[in-house]
Amino acid sequence: MDDEILRAAQARKGSPFLNTAQAAFYVGLSGRTLEKMRTMGGGPRFRKHGRYVRYHIDDLDGWSKTHGQASTSDTGAGAARR
Repeated sequence: MDDEILRAAQARKGSPFLNTAQAAFYVGLSGRTLEKMRTMGGGPRFRKHGRYVRYHIDDLDGWSKTHGQASTSDTGAGAARR
């Protein structure tokens, strides 16, 4: 876990692109959840660099901001934006 934190921090300093494991840790989801979101839609924007999937930190931040909720009863549709 600490290794993932360090790798994500280094990636942010050196490159704005994170792999799936780093991106998942960054937004607090599992890698498998991001993989499902890539297939089904609704997840953060991603890019293909050759055969590798990469997430730009700005895209992760933007996706996270648009999924803010004001309370636990919010369904996500029409939720308060932060």
